[in-house]
Amino acid sequence: MGEKILSLWQQKDWDMSKKFEFTDTERQEYLDIFKRIHQSIGESFQDNDEENIREHLKACVENGQVDRDVFGLNPLLNALQTAEIAVHEIGLKRDGVIAILLHQSVVNGILTIEEVGAKYGDTVAHIIHGLVKIDELYRKNPVIESENFRNLLLSFAEDMRVILIMIADRVNLMRQIRDVSNIDAKHQVSEEASYLYAPLAHKLGLYQLKSELEDLSLKYLEHDAYYHIKEKLNATKQARDKYIATFIEPIEKKLTSAGLKFHMKGRTKSIHSIWQKMKKQKCGFEGIYDLFAIRIILDSPLEKEKMQCWQTYSIITDMYQPNPKRLRDWLSVPKSNGYESLHITVLGPQNKWVEVQIRTERMDDIAERGLAAHWRYKGIKSQGNVDEWLAGIRTALEAGDDLQVMDQFKLDLYEDEVYVFTPKGEIKKFPKGATVLDFAYYIHSRIGSTCVGARINDKNVSIREQLKSGDTVEIITQNNQKPNPNWLHIAKTSRAKSKIRLALKETQAKDGLYAKELLERRFKNKKVDLDEAIMSHLVKKMGFKEVSEFYKQIADEKLDVNDIIDQYIDLRDKELNSISTRPAQSAEDFNLEKPDVQSHSSNDDVLVIDRNLKGVEYSLAPCCHPIYGDAVFGFVTVSGGIKIHRKDCPNAPELRKRFGYRIVKARWSGQGSSLYTITLKIIGNDDIGIVNNITSIIAKEEKILMRSINIDSHDGLFSGNLSIQVDDVSKLDALVKKLETVKGVKQIQRL
Repeated sequence: MGEKILSLWQQKDWDMSKKFEFTDTERQEYLDIFKRIHQSIGESFQDNDEENIREHLKACVENGQVDRDVFGLNPLLNALQTAEIAVHEIGLKRDGVIAILLHQSVVNGILTIEEVGAKYGDTVAHIIHGLVKIDELYRKNPVIESENFRNLLLSFAEDMRVILIMIADRVNLMRQIRDVSNIDAKHQVSEEASYLYAPLAHKLGLYQLKSELEDLSLKYLEHDAYYHIKEKLNATKQARDKYIATFIEPIEKKLTSAGLKFHMKGRTKSIHSIWQKMKKQKCGFEGIYDLFAIRIILDSPLEKEKMQCWQTYSIITDMYQPNPKRLRDWLSVPKSNGYESLHITVLGPQNKWVEVQIRTERMDDIAERGLAAHWRYKGIKSQGNVDEWLAGIRTALEAGDDLQVMDQFKLDLYEDEVYVFTPKGEIKKFPKGATVLDFAYYIHSRIGSTCVGARINDKNVSIREQLKSGDTVEIITQNNQKPNPNWLHIAKTSRAKSKIRLALKETQAKDGLYAKELLERRFKNKKVDLDEAIMSHLVKKMGFKEVSEFYKQIADEKLDVNDIIDQYIDLRDKELNSISTRPAQSAEDFNLEKPDVQSHSSNDDVLVIDRNLKGVEYSLAPCCHPIYGDAVFGFVTVSGGIKIHRKDCPNAPELRKRFGYRIVKARWSGQGSSLYTITLKIIGNDDIGIVNNITSIIAKEEKILMRSINIDSHDGLFSGNLSIQVDDVSKLDALVKKLETVKGVKQIQRL
């Protein structure tokens, strides 16, 4: 049977079109590859499989549906080359190979998915269907340089053989385009190999293919860098091999005498990894000391693995000085992908640093084959982790398991996530159940707050529509739209909900501002003076914990403004009567000689608060220490007293923003005669005599007393706090200007 099938592929009766012909070299290569595939998996083909495939491919050629690609490559030969990689380097069998060979027949309309299923089985049809879906994704011009696109590909590939075939196809393409002249297309293919296919190969545990993709990408994209490193490696190979032999010789003797079973090998790092290190460390080739690593692999029983690894570590570090900063202990706590090893860097002969990796046969198997090997040793099952799950695919494929075993690896990994496109082809990730509203707020707060719906795949939907992987979402907005509390039940992501809450607060603040202005106009119309302190008292008396809720109810017309004014007048009259019947601490009662109560006894430096209220308790705020002449304002405290702040107080912006309704006007009246204590922070050069110069200037000033000075110096600079007493801000400003003229003084700041 096999000879009969092979003879079919040797026949030259295909009616080649003028624009597409097999060259003699291509025809011979096609036959040679098919022979190798047939020898490897020929027994898995069913009756008439190969003959039917040949007829489909022949129909593609004769119908003029096949043409060379942008690189001038033969697509039928490419498919067979890809199939060989899939068989010999990945481990695919009949279904994967047939899917590779018939994919283009389905794309070109020679076959339908249903016809494939009827002739070759549902599994082959399922794989081709996945490849077609991936083709459709590419036509959306996605941003492939993103982790999200890799995940979207995975979520679309319900059978992971789709991803394996994609990797095999890209590896083959990268091998074939070495001498092509289409540089732009070559660069695009190489960038995709680097950003997309190499990481996917790594996830699958296809480490050799991953390194090949990275090196070829560098070769095509950074030609000079690639060959520079390659030439350097070739030039230093003999010396490197000699050095490795010298380095490991005494180690071998010591480990053997210790009774350990082991083997050692030196591994030169890939050109791509060396280039990455050169860029990261911003150095040339000669600046990379770890061009190679020594791997010591112990043949240890499971129960003695860690002990013998640390024993080996002790032997090596007794011989060579270790760098403790470069110790990597993945024995005690393995990496999340199951990697276990002990990495050390030691100072070898000729004062060269050498990386040594210590591990057992089991650990090395896991390091080379990923978690596929880890499962074989540990017997653990998938918990939904992407690396475990994908490596498990490879284990099943390499073991030649049947479809029942493969079925357990159907894609359930992304059941809690969806990946959708923006109109520009960018891919965004959302939790399952996320809605159009979540998408809108992800793009921008303004887009979210004015969202009225979306167009998904050219269909209009509401803000409640749930997103599905592969959707292209375009948000529809209207300027008069605004959030409402019900949106908190529609949104699923915390990001959207927090932005909705913020938008609702902003809307509430705007409504509150409108209501406050309305209230003030009504007070003015009725010729009633509006006192914020009394209004604050009224708001609390009416049962509102927040003044914003009070104004919101006015805006919503739940409170009658005229009724509020009547209640305000009643409360004002009661408070004024109460104030006139009790002793009050006024500005005249303050004595600044008692700074703990911040009062003064002068009849002149009087603070006028709001509309010249008398008998109102106030104190000077300790956060900014206002003095006579400062621009100030009053802040009504919870206890009913008033704190006087400087207008440039560090806390002023927050007070105005959050408690604007509790701000009252304040100004100084009369003349300043009391002394106020303030602190100046001075920074300058630590020159000889500079402190004396500063203190002598202060001593000469009238009505300015120095209470204390605290100076620290370091690194040629001094910084100190100067406590002085002054009666008004004009004298303070004059003093600061004089101090700034002192040679060496760099900065003076009032605290």
